[in-house]
Formats: sequence, structure tokens, C-alpha cells
Amino acid sequence: MTVATEVRRGRKFDQVLEGARQIFMRDGFEGASVDDIAQAAGVSKATLYSYFPDKRLLFMEVARCECAEQADQTSVEITADAGARKVMTYVAERIMNFTTSQMGLQMYRICVAESVRFPELGEAFFSSGPEVMVARLSEYFEQAEALGELSIPDKRLASFQFAEMCKSDMWMQMILGLRTEITPEERRRVIEGAVDMFMARYGT
Repeated sequence: MTVATEVRRGRKFDQVLEGARQIFMRDGFEGASVDDIAQAAGVSKATLYSYFPDKRLLFMEVARCECAEQADQTSVEITADAGARKVMTYVAERIMNFTTSQMGLQMYRICVAESVRFPELGEAFFSSGPEVMVARLSEYFEQAEALGELSIPDKRLASFQFAEMCKSDMWMQMILGLRTEITPEERRRVIEGAVDMFMARYGT
């Protein structure tokens, strides 16, 4: 079995995506029914299938759009003249907010659960999420180096290191269902710790 790869865009495309996003958030991937998605989107099943012939393809597009929105919002706020610590603190907040959100957790669980049968899901998530993050951070690192604030020989490695530090043990506990919330104090501790470690290694 393979995931259908063609998506047809049209007048109700965004409407279908928003309906799917609501249902995936509420019911997860396996629990999300096409009937419920169509109802939430305010379209017929025939219309939904005309845009997305496969539910996995629909989820891939929801995930891609969500990741792209997060990346775009983060990029707008990244300015080299703000100072490296301030920029990295903001990026850490964005990374932690997304990875511990219901949508972020759902996307990760679904991609892992389906990755053996449908590697397209994992590929889509990785290319629209982590890879975009690496590209945007690498651009910023170049600017910060030119200003003499950072020195990073391997920018790709540094990007992934920072993202992992921003998750710490909080993310793992949430992925495993051991907890559902993070207190503001815990969130601040993880973010400050990640930025301190990053600046100690790469700051000038």
C-alpha cells in the first residue's frame, strides 16, 4: 500500500484543511473519521475526496501547513540585531510551545506509528518541520557570526542540539502520556537551561 500523492487545490481547500485539523486534534489520526472531517469542514465526502483521496495525505498536508506556519512566525521575530541570547530564548519558546502542544505531540506520535508502513508521513513531517528549522536557524547563525556574537562550525548540528535541549525530559514525559501539562516554572527552567548551554558552547 502507498499513500496517494496528488492533491487538488480549489475553492474549499482551506476549509477542508481546517476541518481536518480540528478532528485530528480531537480524535487523533486513527480515530478521525472522514465523515466527521467532512462535517467539521462543512463539505460533502465527495468534495473532501476530490481534494484528498487518502486520509494520510490529508494529515500530511495539515502537518505541513502547521509546521510552515510555526516556521514563518518564528522567522518574522528573528532579527540579528536583537542579540543572540534574546533570539535564542525566543526560538526556544517557539520550539517548546510547539513540540509540547497537542498538535505537535499528535503529529509526532502519528508519524512514528505509521512510519514503517507509510514512510511518506515521516518524510513530510521531517522536511516541513525540522529541516525548515535548521535552514532558518542556519541563516541566523551566519548573521550572528558576522556580528561576532556566535561561532558555530557545524550549524546543522548546533540547530538539532538546541532543539533537543528545548525538549528536555518534559517532552518525553508528555509523549509517553505521563503528564499532560507543563508549569510556567518548568517551562522557564528548560528554556533558560537550553539557552545557557547553547551560549556557553557557541557564544563568543
